[in-house]
Amino acid sequence: MSSAPIIEARELHTYYDASHILHGVDFSVRAGEAVGLMGRNGMGKTTLIRTLVGHVPPRRGELKINGQVMTHAAPHLIARQGIAYVPEGRGVFPNLTVKENLLMAACPRPDQQCEWNFERVLEIFPRLAERLAHGGQQLSGGEQQMLAIGRALMTNPILLILDEATEGLAPLVAREIWQIIKSVRDSGIAAIIVDKNFAALSALTDRNVILVKGRVVFEGSGEELKAKPELLHQHLGI
Repeated sequence: MSSAPIIEARELHTYYDASHILHGVDFSVRAGEAVGLMGRNGMGKTTLIRTLVGHVPPRRGELKINGQVMTHAAPHLIARQGIAYVPEGRGVFPNLTVKENLLMAACPRPDQQCEWNFERVLEIFPRLAERLAHGGQQLSGGEQQMLAIGRALMTNPILLILDEATEGLAPLVAREIWQIIKSVRDSGIAAIIVDKNFAALSALTDRNVILVKGRVVFEGSGEELKAKPELLHQHLGI
């Protein structure tokens, strides 16, 4: 695993109008590393992600991506650094077909290594291959999540961010999504994953971070967290 951080955030303070959401958060992800972002609803997980990808600029603190200061960079500039974001709610374009949703995100430059192309994405998502002509609104929730992940992979990211990876999905479909995420992880792509399934999440991650009211209260491996059942119960309700 490389020692160079893809994302390195220091003392992030993020607000929505007058509401102070993130209180001096430090957060980093290294190349090839998977980080689980945990916490109850409303604790700042999505706000942290939105700050990292440029949707909500912090009022204080510093954000570096690939060693470059990008604290107030526009989202498209951060995306060009190899950061792919699958938001909560998936963000599938309902008026585009599955094929169009995928191709619109395709690796744009011929000189860039495009390991994740249309054919490879369909190999890992055979269900999408059967629905290429379907509109985004015609897909089930699980299929939409597959499409959102596949579209993100089409950008050939070095870091994939998944917010609520399996929320609202039936157990069998969620299990399939976890298998897909594992395949992506095995390919060497770094990941930030938000999900309520602690067992599935900790089985995939190198490190876990718990947020409580916009502050980091725990950072460590899944094994370290399992050894502190009081933390699991207090902050995750497990």
